[in-house]
Amino acid sequence: MALILNIDTATEKASVCFSDQGRILAIAQNTDQKNHAAFLQPAIQSLVDELKITLSELDAVAVTAGPGSYTGLRVGMASAKGICYALQKPLILVNTLEAMAQSMVAAAGPGMLLCPLIDARRMEVFCAIYSHSLEAVEPAHALILEPNSFADWLGKNTMLFFGSGMPKLRNLLSHPSAHFSDNQHNAADLAVRAEAAWEERRFADLAYAEPLYVKEFFDTKQSSK
Repeated sequence: MALILNIDTATEKASVCFSDQGRILAIAQNTDQKNHAAFLQPAIQSLVDELKITLSELDAVAVTAGPGSYTGLRVGMASAKGICYALQKPLILVNTLEAMAQSMVAAAGPGMLLCPLIDARRMEVFCAIYSHSLEAVEPAHALILEPNSFADWLGKNTMLFFGSGMPKLRNLLSHPSAHFSDNQHNAADLAVRAEAAWEERRFADLAYAEPLYVKEFFDTKQSSK
């Protein structure tokens, strides 16, 4: 039995929830990506008040560690590490793409591969490929989408594509083995993966934990000089 605070600010929609053995006790969400930093702490306090608990009762804090928005990842990681440090609680890191894949397990067929896509700039996405049991058969990486980007995989597998980067691919790709979903994940999906990590005692080193950026930060101001 574990009371876990789950923080997801990695993508365009932020959410935070408290879970107990993977069961969601309360959740708050924010759809304004520019407002994730202002949303997070008040949301946590609001949920604490709603549940009539204290943060000291936590068993762990989980956070989507990337890939995703650079600013969003820093916001989530800083908050999670701060709470863990202050209360001496373990930190759980979950790959954002894994949490996204968790959201589609029930909708996918047993043999279908899951491919979450996070929108990056222009035609680029962050993506990975998971089996139905959430084994990463292709790890997180940055990819510039082309019509044949997943040709080798689709030649042998049925695939389900989803996430904020999915519309870019749907406009390019026409294949009978390619399926698309507009489903969006939230912190409840993170909670499922966090509970599994808790049970296996997969905790991050608080001093060295950092976001998984996948690629270096792109500064448009510097690039224009």
